[in-house]
Amino acid sequence: MTLSRGSRLLLLALLSLGLVFLYLPLMIVVINSFNVSQSFAFPPSGLTVEWWGKAFHDSEAIAAFTRSIVLASIATLVSLVLGTALSFSIQRYQWFGRESISFLVVLPIALPGIVTGIALAASVRTVLDPYLGISFGWVTLILGHVTFTIVVIYNNALARLRRMAGSIEQASMDLGADSFQTFRFITFPAIRGALVAGALLAFGLSFDEIIVTRFVAGPGIETLPLWIFNSLFRPTEATVVILLSIVPIWASQRLSNEEDAGRGGGLM
Repeated sequence: MTLSRGSRLLLLALLSLGLVFLYLPLMIVVINSFNVSQSFAFPPSGLTVEWWGKAFHDSEAIAAFTRSIVLASIATLVSLVLGTALSFSIQRYQWFGRESISFLVVLPIALPGIVTGIALAASVRTVLDPYLGISFGWVTLILGHVTFTIVVIYNNALARLRRMAGSIEQASMDLGADSFQTFRFITFPAIRGALVAGALLAFGLSFDEIIVTRFVAGPGIETLPLWIFNSLFRPTEATVVILLSIVPIWASQRLSNEEDAGRGGGLM
């Protein structure tokens, strides 16, 4: 399809407007992290790296950062195992209620974070704590993050499995390979890129999550985004969160694009 010059200019203008709307607030935060003044004012009255030095030597910030890394890593690992297994059961097997289960797995990421947080907090108070002895803490925090990180990995793995012919796995079994060998040598190499991309994206989402965290974190457990929120204005630390969130998301998209390009090239 060929667009006229006017249409291309209109699309370029709309694209530019959208990018400015999305990234201008982030750029203001980044620039303010070098502001000489302690107030969150723009434009800066001067530039300095003093606040960056203090941020990297702040024990509370470092502890919160460490918690965020640990939490995101555990939530991603759990989601990787559960999301991959669930995608296999949905795509490779026929059983009653699988479409309903698939819908329920994807639903949390479509709901507002505050709804998910309230629901999880209510579940802890009415079920987990009274009957299982699981009160607000690391366990509930991990479960809360898994509810939305699992969706990313599940969708990535499911999409890749749908593009992968099941006959390849059947041929492997016909040649004498058992289920584990088929997964190890045939299925896993085919979906590995999708799993890595999903894991990177899930890590980024978990690392900067704040709404669900506020509802399910136990006393004394403060992640970096939560610490920044409770401190009201922390442009330096907020910039760190922005940068660390961009990296895994960028890597995830880059990996997905490279794999798609490679597959497209192989079909030419």
